[in-house]
Amino acid sequence: MQKLNFPQYSFRFKNSENRTMAFDEIRKKFIVLTPEEWVRLHVVQFLIKEHNYPRNLMNVEKQIKLNNTTKRYDVVVYNNDGTVFMIVECKAPNVAITQMTFDQIARYNLSLNAQYLMVTNGLEHYFCQMDFENKCYIFLEGVPSR
Repeated sequence: MQKLNFPQYSFRFKNSENRTMAFDEIRKKFIVLTPEEWVRLHVVQFLIKEHNYPRNLMNVEKQIKLNNTTKRYDVVVYNNDGTVFMIVECKAPNVAITQMTFDQIARYNLSLNAQYLMVTNGLEHYFCQMDFENKCYIFLEGVPSR
């Protein structure tokens, strides 16, 4: 897999039916290793190891309902009270981060109401704080503190 703009982390791999699988410590299972999954695995480790986000307050790849359609978010980090602290949208490294990516995470946030957003393709990372009063987001220099 491609080297990403994250520190190097160790992952558990196995082969199954001619596919490489990686262990996701949040979902507690092996998943097919795709380029987007590679980014998602790194994001989780980055938040846990570099920024001390508690793994027990993270959720990965869960469904949400948006306007009668079912979508899946990549990573959600919760506050201790169960409210959503941050949503992370992951793209494969070969996918450019565009306004469409920010529109996607903003739609998810209509139902999740996160205080912070992170968008990454593993090479570029963007962090935003929501300004609910003015219905916009403010770009941040780095990962929000917990």
